[in-house]
Amino acid sequence: MTFDRAADVASALALDAKTAGHRPVVDLTDRRALESWRPAAPGVVAEARRLKEAALLDFGLTDSVVASWIYAKCHHQIPTTAVATAAVVASGDGTCPLLYNPDFFVQLGLEGVKFVLFHESRHLVHRHLFADQELREDPVFTIAAEVSINHVALVRLGRTSLPLIDGEPVGVDPYAIHESYVADLEEQGLAPLGYDDFVETDMSVFAELKRMRRPPVPAASCVHLIDPGMAGDQETIDETVSSALLNALLAARRGHPGAEQELLDLMDRTDGTSERASRVWGRLGAGALRGETARTGQVDWWQRWLVDVLASKLREGERLVYPKKRGALLAALGHDPMLSRRGPVREKVLVIAYDTSGSMPDGVVSWLTELVGAIDGVEAHWLSFDGVVMPFKPGERVYGGGGTSFQAVADYVEGRTAVNGAYFDEIPDAVVMLTDGYAPHLTPAEPDKWIWLITQGGDDWPDHHSTPMACHRVTTGDR
Repeated sequence: MTFDRAADVASALALDAKTAGHRPVVDLTDRRALESWRPAAPGVVAEARRLKEAALLDFGLTDSVVASWIYAKCHHQIPTTAVATAAVVASGDGTCPLLYNPDFFVQLGLEGVKFVLFHESRHLVHRHLFADQELREDPVFTIAAEVSINHVALVRLGRTSLPLIDGEPVGVDPYAIHESYVADLEEQGLAPLGYDDFVETDMSVFAELKRMRRPPVPAASCVHLIDPGMAGDQETIDETVSSALLNALLAARRGHPGAEQELLDLMDRTDGTSERASRVWGRLGAGALRGETARTGQVDWWQRWLVDVLASKLREGERLVYPKKRGALLAALGHDPMLSRRGPVREKVLVIAYDTSGSMPDGVVSWLTELVGAIDGVEAHWLSFDGVVMPFKPGERVYGGGGTSFQAVADYVEGRTAVNGAYFDEIPDAVVMLTDGYAPHLTPAEPDKWIWLITQGGDDWPDHHSTPMACHRVTTGDR
């Protein structure tokens, strides 16, 4: 039994495996059709949902920070019998729904569900790191990916074997593939690698399988294998996985040991195995985990974090997007990341408040000015503040030095007080606070819209406030 890996298709069809010819039954991008297709019994759906939620909670706490972040971005998690097992679908509309068969999950139990969900999340990561068309079309690389992913799943989840249903393993067994590989090479009079060397990296598995006279090929049970010509929504996969990896990297930088261990393992298995994988890790600045400086130069983590958080708060209809090709070119040239608007939406209102009573590293305001100026469809309002609020335009001199009041900013942007006789009559979509954090704490009316950039040595209280808000330290030495 293999998993439905629908992340590889932008507009895929679920298959009825019991029907000759794998008759298509429902469009995987149609959420209503998925939910209504031969629904499982309510009790089964409820138990499957419980198992899924328990598995995702375990990921966030112990097993896989990367998987936890990926599924946090799957805003639609749909129980449906239109897929035989589970799938994460890059659906072509900027979302990645998680689809899961309730009966399948109930048969698996909690540990089996964790294995399947980990497997699916790694498929997204692999597609992100190894997106070369030539590799995707090679059935041997498909098997190599299955072997590599399932080996890592066994190790990270502390298992010694694949989950079983009716005595049959769920997925490709890396040990069985290695045994057939050894037998094939010995038959040719060649020296095979031991298991540990065989699975050392994704590409080592691929290279060794290519040495076989009869390399294994996957059974045609998944959509992407039956119709390999179907194009994948690579932009959605890139956005989802890049954002998940960035959040995991930030967690690692803040001292999360599980995040650091998982990312170092992922880097060791992929960095250098292809030009694309090395570029991806370089753009993310992940070399900092190894004590290395990325070849692209300095990596300002707070800048990457701010781009990611702004993108989440100003999403389509409500959000901004990161232009993949243009962004990659700018990154290669050493320029900072930029956002762009997708879709016909109203202008977003962004407030940037600059604490003039504290110290701000050189270049922060100018960098933020350039970033905001490059975002199409955003109306920016700039404020300086100490004990009072003073609106300004980028390039103008700012004044301050008195006491600091965050409440003064909240009162102004929430329309309760006027400055120079004028009230702020806009409803902000996001409020960016650049400050050292030393002032009486507050809880804004809409704390989810507030983004705090705390200077070096400052107080990052918003990160652990009773109502947590987006918060990150601005530093001058992050690499």
